[in-house]
Amino acid sequence: MTAMNTPHPYYEILIAAARKVGPVKVAVAHACDRHALEAALDAASMGLILPILVGPQARIRQAADEAKLDISALPLVDTEHSHASAFRAVELIREGQAAVLMKGSLHTDELMSAVVAGDTGLRTGRRLSHCFVMDVPGRSEPLIITDAAVNINPTLDDKADIIQNAIDLAHVLKFDPVKVAILAAVETVSAKMPSTIDAAALCKMADRGQITGGILDGPLAMDNAIDPEAAEIKHLVSPVAGRANILVAPDLEAGNMLAKSLTFMAGAAAAGIVLGARVPIILTSRADSVAARLASCAVAVLVAHNKLAGNRILGG
Repeated sequence: MTAMNTPHPYYEILIAAARKVGPVKVAVAHACDRHALEAALDAASMGLILPILVGPQARIRQAADEAKLDISALPLVDTEHSHASAFRAVELIREGQAAVLMKGSLHTDELMSAVVAGDTGLRTGRRLSHCFVMDVPGRSEPLIITDAAVNINPTLDDKADIIQNAIDLAHVLKFDPVKVAILAAVETVSAKMPSTIDAAALCKMADRGQITGGILDGPLAMDNAIDPEAAEIKHLVSPVAGRANILVAPDLEAGNMLAKSLTFMAGAAAAGIVLGARVPIILTSRADSVAARLASCAVAVLVAHNKLAGNRILGG
């Protein structure tokens, strides 16, 4: 399919690819407001997902009536409150009744507490992490930015998992080659800046096969990670410098500010997904555009099909 003439042509291609492989069942945890219901219905109408609405039935129906949304064709699973909605949605995944988990009108922390819960959650041996797949106007390819929503101050081991999750996602999305820039404020290693030491260690971990599937370089400042001219001025000879398609932030605050700066100042769209669990997790926001919501669902569908096909499972 040829991308439509829109500010976000990659998302058109992404959505078309997800529609081609077919919809998957999605447990929508606590779908009790207009935004959650619209996100589910929009993605369903595009042939991306088959939503299962989880939450107090009376509240779901009231929200649908107030927003004039028709949910009569969607299955509802009744729960008492948001906490129960999160755990019941996770239970549906464990029972094999859904292949993707989607955040509704509850706090992210509440949903993730059900995901990481002991024997009843969806944890694997891999650290959970969040990726934004960003369609930035003027760029010829998308960017993955990680982690901007889950790991506040990741350790070196956490960062290794964060990078591996992003590389695995990049392969699902057909990035070729996968070029990972580990960001810092500077491109030289300094004992005064722990993020630069982590970056150097992560590159050596990749050399030793502890991180696989991508080309890593770091530390790299933002300019010489994505701009070839900036990399050339700094005399950086690297297949990644100036050409990165995955940007790894040193911590959540930096990643979140980077993603939101691109969104609100550069007109980028950001599709968000959590990886490292048994299934992909869609985190939607009220501030998300329709395109970003649909693209988030499309990414999750492609990841879910990759798992169901028996390919390398994201999350170990």
